Amino acid sequence: MNAATRPRLFPGLTGTPRVLTIAALLTVLALGGTFLLDPFRNFQLATAAAYFCAVAGLSLLIGLSGQLSLGHAALMAAGGYGYALTSNALTDAGVDGVPRFVMSLVAGVAIACLLGLLLGLAAARLHGPYLAGLTLALVIAVPAITSVWSGVFRGDQGLQTAYNPVPTALERLIALEQWQAWVAIIVASVVVTALALVRRGALGLRMRAVRDDETAARLNGVPARHVKVTAFTFSAAAAGAGGAVLCFITQSVGPGGYTLAFSLLLVVAAVLGGLGSIGGAAIGSVVIVVLPWALGAGAGALDLPRELEQRLSGNLSLLVFGALLIAVMILRPDGLAGLAGTWRRRGSGSVASGAAGSATTARSSAGAGADAPLPSATSAPDATASSDSSRTIPIER
Repeated sequence: MNAATRPRLFPGLTGTPRVLTIAALLTVLALGGTFLLDPFRNFQLATAAAYFCAVAGLSLLIGLSGQLSLGHAALMAAGGYGYALTSNALTDAGVDGVPRFVMSLVAGVAIACLLGLLLGLAAARLHGPYLAGLTLALVIAVPAITSVWSGVFRGDQGLQTAYNPVPTALERLIALEQWQAWVAIIVASVVVTALALVRRGALGLRMRAVRDDETAARLNGVPARHVKVTAFTFSAAAAGAGGAVLCFITQSVGPGGYTLAFSLLLVVAAVLGGLGSIGGAAIGSVVIVVLPWALGAGAGALDLPRELEQRLSGNLSLLVFGALLIAVMILRPDGLAGLAGTWRRRGSGSVASGAAGSATTARSSAGAGADAPLPSATSAPDATASSDSSRTIPIER
C-alpha cells in the first residue's frame, strides 16, 4: 500500500482547509475525552496542554529554523506574569469571567512576543553555543528580575490571581478542573494550529532553507535574518500562551516554577517527541507530565527505606529522563513520533518487497546468473533509500 492508496482522513480536503478540519476534530475529541477523566486527570490534561503550546513552538524553532533556545521557560514566565498582572488589574477594575481571561491571555502573549522579538533580533546575529548562552542567561536572570522589582512581581512568592469559576451556563455540566482543561485545550488548539499552518506555508519553507544553508538561502533571495527573527517571535508567542494558561490553571506564577531545569525539560520534551513535529510535541508534553507522576507513584508503592526515598525524591525523574533521552537518540533519532513514520514505511514496504520479488522472479525465469543485472533498475534503490531514511532525523515531516 503506497501513499496514493493509503486511506486518509478527509481525502477531498487539502492544504489549510484540511489542517483546520483535522484540528477542529481533534479538539472536539479532546473536549469530549474530559468527561471520561477524574478531576486529577483533567488537571494533568490541562497542564499537558499548556506545555504543548511551549514545546510545539520550541520544536518549530529548533527543528525548522535551526535555532537552539535554552530559555523558553523565561518566555513562559513572561506570559504568566503578563497574564497575572493584567488579570489582577482587571479584577480591581471590576472585570471578571471570560472577558478577563481573554484580555489577560492576550496581554501575556503580547509581552512574551515582545521579549521574543528582542531575543530574536539578537539571536539573528548569533550561532550555535553563543545563541544557547544568550537564552540561558535569560532564564537564569528571571529570579533576579523578580527580586529587584519585588513590589511588582512579589519576589520569590510570586503573584496570585483571582479565582476563575466555571461560567454560569456550564455549571451544571462540568466541574472546575474540566473547565480548566477545556480552556487549556482550546488555547493549545488555536496556538498549535497556527504553528502547523506556518510550518506548511512559505515561511516554513524559508525556515528550512535558512536552517539547511543560510548562505545559499541568502543567495536565493531569502531574507535570512528576518526569517530567524520571525521564527523566534512566533515561538515566543506560543510559549507565552502556554505560560498564561499555566497561570490560569494554578492561579499563581512565581520564579520557582520557571527554572533552568524546567527550561531543559522543555528541550527534552521536544527532542523525545521529535524535532519539527507537532505530533511529537504533543507526545513529549504528555511524557513530561505523566512520567514524574508515574515514577513517584511507583516508588511509593515499593515501600522503600525513608533515606533512599528522600534521595530519589526529585532526582529519580531527572535520572529516568536522561536515560530515556539517550535511549531515544540511539534507537529513534527522529523521536517517538518517528514510530508512526516507521509504521507507514512498513505499510508501504509491501510495494518495495513486491517490486523486489517481481525482479527476483523475472531474473529466475530468465535463467540469469548471480551477476546478471536486475530487469528493473529503480526498485532496489527505492528499497535502499527507505531503509536508510530510518537512520536519519526527518525533521521536515
